[in-house]
Amino acid sequence: MNIKILTEYSEETANRVRELLIQLSRSGKDRGEIPKEWFDDLIASPYHDMLVAYDDDNKIVGIATLSIIMGPIVRKVAYLEDFVTDAALRGKGIGSALWNAMLDWAKEKGCTELCFTSGHGREAAQTFYLNRGAEIYDTNYFRKTL
Repeated sequence: MNIKILTEYSEETANRVRELLIQLSRSGKDRGEIPKEWFDDLIASPYHDMLVAYDDDNKIVGIATLSIIMGPIVRKVAYLEDFVTDAALRGKGIGSALWNAMLDWAKEKGCTELCFTSGHGREAAQTFYLNRGAEIYDTNYFRKTL
């Protein structure tokens, strides 16, 4: 297995990322094609990256999308948005390899923490995080549609 930062767009990559995100979705709902412009913005940004796990056949088997968030109190932290491994391959170390790559990425960027959410019904994911030393932070997560 090989983990790399996504550095170029291809339709094949976009389609595979979309397939993995459908697996991540609680409803299994396909939100449609991910615009090329989204990938272009991600690749061009110094504050955002997608880590991609490839198997020995160079097939994408997992992804993690990370961003740097800065503020006067938190200073500089890494935020994990999307983290998914192919459901058919879970338990084979892909998630652990991505997790370690995320921590390395955050440290290389000068971040002091990795922050993320994990919703209700994600007990396996939450156990994964707790087993790797993550702590549950008591907060309420809000969202306002614009």
